[in-house]
Amino acid sequence: MKILDRYILTTYLKTFLSVFVILMLIFVLQTIWLYIKELAGKDLDIVVIVKFLAYFMPKLIPLVLPLTILLASIMVFGSFAENYEFAAMKSTGISLQRAMSGLSVFIVILGIVTFFFSNNVIPWAELNSYNLRKNIAKLKPAMLLAEGQFNPVGTYNIKFVDKYGDRDQFLKDVTIHVKDKTGRKNATVIKSKIGELASEKDSNVLKLILSDGHYYSDVSPQDRKALKRKPFAKSTFETKIINIDLSNLNNVDFDEQSQTDKYNMLNVSGLNKTIDSLVTKYGNENKTFAENLHLRSGLNRNYPVDRKVIDSLSYTGPILDLFDTKQKIDLVDVASKSMISSKQLIITKDATMKNSKAWLNKHVISLHEKFALGFACVILFFVGAPLGALIRKGGIGLPMVIAILLFLTYHFIGIFATNSAKNGGFNPIIAPWFSTLIMLPLGIFLTRRATADRGLIEGEGLFEFLKKLFGIKKATIDEDTTVFESKSSEYIDLLAYDNNRLIDIIKNYREYSYSSKYRNTALSIINTRGISTQQLKFSGNLFNEKYEEAIRLKNKFEEDSKLAFILYIIFYSLTLIGLVLENNKFELIGSVLSITGIISGIFYLFSLVKSFISSSNFYKHLEKASFSNALIFLLVGFPLYFLIYLFQKKKMNEELNINVKAKTEQQSPITSENCNELQFSANNYNEHSKFAITLYIIGVVLLILFFVFKNNELLPLATASIQLSIVSLVLFLVYFIKSIINTFQFYNHIGKKQKTPNVFLLILGIPFYFITYLFLNQKMKDDLKTNCLESLK
Repeated sequence: MKILDRYILTTYLKTFLSVFVILMLIFVLQTIWLYIKELAGKDLDIVVIVKFLAYFMPKLIPLVLPLTILLASIMVFGSFAENYEFAAMKSTGISLQRAMSGLSVFIVILGIVTFFFSNNVIPWAELNSYNLRKNIAKLKPAMLLAEGQFNPVGTYNIKFVDKYGDRDQFLKDVTIHVKDKTGRKNATVIKSKIGELASEKDSNVLKLILSDGHYYSDVSPQDRKALKRKPFAKSTFETKIINIDLSNLNNVDFDEQSQTDKYNMLNVSGLNKTIDSLVTKYGNENKTFAENLHLRSGLNRNYPVDRKVIDSLSYTGPILDLFDTKQKIDLVDVASKSMISSKQLIITKDATMKNSKAWLNKHVISLHEKFALGFACVILFFVGAPLGALIRKGGIGLPMVIAILLFLTYHFIGIFATNSAKNGGFNPIIAPWFSTLIMLPLGIFLTRRATADRGLIEGEGLFEFLKKLFGIKKATIDEDTTVFESKSSEYIDLLAYDNNRLIDIIKNYREYSYSSKYRNTALSIINTRGISTQQLKFSGNLFNEKYEEAIRLKNKFEEDSKLAFILYIIFYSLTLIGLVLENNKFELIGSVLSITGIISGIFYLFSLVKSFISSSNFYKHLEKASFSNALIFLLVGFPLYFLIYLFQKKKMNEELNINVKAKTEQQSPITSENCNELQFSANNYNEHSKFAITLYIIGVVLLILFFVFKNNELLPLATASIQLSIVSLVLFLVYFIKSIINTFQFYNHIGKKQKTPNVFLLILGIPFYFITYLFLNQKMKDDLKTNCLESLK
């Protein structure tokens, strides 16, 4: 083995083992939490608990191993790319395939080992864990008699109202039910005012002393008539002592195996043998059922017919005309009864046949899962390794998010396919392979991109196609070469500035909110003063490159976030409408819409990650921390992306406006200070009003959906809709009030309070805010344009 292969394999194994141990620990804790009710209160030995965990750990491998391979591959290869180790390899002529070759051999060997593990160890673990759970269930809880309920102790059921005493040994109002010899019914009832537990602490005998009570016992006479009277024997007692033997209650053999032939307990040879027998049995059942229906139809009975009609071979009339009237009545009666009987028999048999088919499908699925697991390990490696090289990010943050996202997609596709196959809605042979086959094209695509040293998403990528499809245009900057006329006031004002001020305007005109016409005029003036454009470019004063790049990254985020927002709306809309239609017996249309919605949801998840990467690049360029980490972005963004979308846009604009405000405070702009304040108030109003109209639309739509879901008896969806609607409408009111405050500030700066909209009309406009929004938006635009032009004059 060469040094490079050894280095890559060693690095990968360190990460692989660390991730595997951590994930296994997490899933083991989840298993304990899942089965805690079966283990608690049974006074189990530590050896039994260790056995329980040892039997369950191999069953976690189909979950832990694929996720480990995916996450470790992304982390290791992402770290190589981030630390420029791949760049060093490529500079020496080592391609990505060569770097992956040694590790690929290891993964293939691991996949083969995984098959043998799933064929031998996992069935053994399923067998032992299932039987151990059954044996643990036989154990009675540790001896603790609770008040106000029946406590089963052997053949006795003991209930009491209260217990008291220094050791809680005295019981009040005791009721005891004693089972008969068969153990099926309560044959004796004992009631006592006072009871006392007199047994020793570690004794195997529970001694119960009852005082002042009654004894009722059923009598079972031989005579049936006497039995109908339900006779019983009654007696009273002052003191009665009951000794209950506890020695055999928990005498359970934990190694007993009462079931060994369940489908997930069999290996490949056992499954093949069982499948053959089930197929034969299924065919025999169908054949027997068909013969039974034929016998019930009465077609085998012979009825005398008119010989004259039979002799005519060309008879084409009704078949009943061959018989006399009495025979016709008998035939119709037999046919009617046979139809009713056959229909009922088919309905009854249908459920049985479905269960038989489902049981056969489970064996077929279990057989193919053993082969699919090893293949999935190889495929997920070829998804994770090139993906890590493409995203160029190691560590736990972004790789963890992407790995969990991909694994959840892989896992849930597998669950949906398997559950559908068990019920007969999907091919049981394809179902175990389905999620792996979905990942196969992704692995090929990523490997080819990484091998060709191309980015994850380029212009010809799928997202570019989706942006064109939804009409999301790239933000372009129109080149304007016009200048002010030499006699204009703007030109005269610019001419009066010194060179430093003109250079500052040329470089930072966007931050001052000046048009390109101001910049072109300032550039022409400074050129006449002997400073050329090339000199400005070489000195770094022709453009503010950092600000220009920040605008480009902001525009990139807006493109990605718009696509994610559109896919988010499509995903939830189609999925919800599909569920409503399926609930209203439009299964076909509902299923098509639901599947389309799920596909949109998958694209939405990828575009969500892409928008997060764009956001991170923007804040990284500004040398500022993002408002959230990847995990919060994913958890909050997936169900409530409209909030993330609006908040991020507002936050980015604020980050860019901070620089604008700082520059504006340092130097007085060409326009008046009042116009700048006016512009600032108008910008605040625009931001808050956009938030308000968006939240208003969401709240109203969710409110309508609430009534739709409630009418269709989809109560969980109705509850979620009304809750989200209330949240959206409350937030709408907050931003509505903020936008109104901005409106008053705007007109205070103008000094024309009489133009301020009437408060009463604004309150009336809340339920019809879309009208209020359009009216106020246009009104403030007109007033801003008018007043800024006046100030320039």
